[in-house]
Amino acid sequence: MNKLVILGGRGIGMIAASIAEATGEYEVLGFLNDVEPIGSQIGKFKKYPVIGTSKDIPEHLMDNRVFFFVGYIGMKSEKEVYDKVTNLGIPRERFATLIHPTAIIPEGYCKIGKGVLIAPLAQLSPDTTIEDNCILLPNSFLGHDSTMKRFSHITTNSVVGGYVTLGVGSHIGSNATIREYVQVGDFAIVGSGSVVLENVHNNTIYVGNPARLIKNK
Repeated sequence: MNKLVILGGRGIGMIAASIAEATGEYEVLGFLNDVEPIGSQIGKFKKYPVIGTSKDIPEHLMDNRVFFFVGYIGMKSEKEVYDKVTNLGIPRERFATLIHPTAIIPEGYCKIGKGVLIAPLAQLSPDTTIEDNCILLPNSFLGHDSTMKRFSHITTNSVVGGYVTLGVGSHIGSNATIREYVQVGDFAIVGSGSVVLENVHNNTIYVGNPARLIKNK
């Protein structure tokens, strides 16, 4: 069986671990974490060890059976986190894509990259494209002919309409709705519960119904 090393910690990291176990495709070795001490444990109920830091990636790359999932979400520091991800030195083919068995994906109609997480009950429409290292959390929906650029995130219960592009490192908050044909810029944040009717510019935060610009980052 292939093995999985998760970069990160609680939250997305534990979701990744639970999906990896649900699929039965990976044995979860533990976490690489740059804050928690080596030997400590992550998880409230089921626990996984911290086996090192991101500096230990080259050691794990020596074993071809080891794959990696990056469980980082930057929120207000998306560009910084994106740069960290792209500089980890992990070959694209060694990123693990984790898709929960209950996710709804029309077989043969979608393009899904490497290192993607698709959580329980998330749903894709036909002709959607998901680039590397994207995350779709439970009950999220990506409409037809839409694209998630690398390291973009759709969080719980959010709905993204058709012909939408989510820019690199963009983040759609829980229960948000994105109207069809909207372009969400790189490293932009759409706040929880927002309704987006117009394009969202790069490096901005939009909140409300309808969503309005509240901050340039």
